[in-house]
Amino acid sequence: MKVIASSQVPAQEVQMEGARGCRVRWLVDRRDGAPRFAMREFEIAPGGYTPKHHHPYEHEVYILSGQGEVLQGDEPRSIRTGDVIYIAPDEVHQFRNSGQEPLRFL
Repeated sequence: MKVIASSQVPAQEVQMEGARGCRVRWLVDRRDGAPRFAMREFEIAPGGYTPKHHHPYEHEVYILSGQGEVLQGDEPRSIRTGDVIYIAPDEVHQFRNSGQEPLRFL
């Protein structure tokens, strides 16, 4: 079992082309014995964004704080604290912070 405050997990800059002002904390992953699951906490600075991308697995996302938009292909959809988002496998997506405070999500 692992019990740790998320603030104790070091944040890493997302070093991917097409990302700006985006950090990630790997809260649970293979190193914890979870071979098919990863829990990550993202923080996107005001004006920042993740790369526009897709992958063969789904995302289940919960917005912890802030506001912004998620692109579904080229279509922006507003997101804010408390929203839940499901992104299907291979669906092109991107998260953007359009607010004045960090956008944080799991």
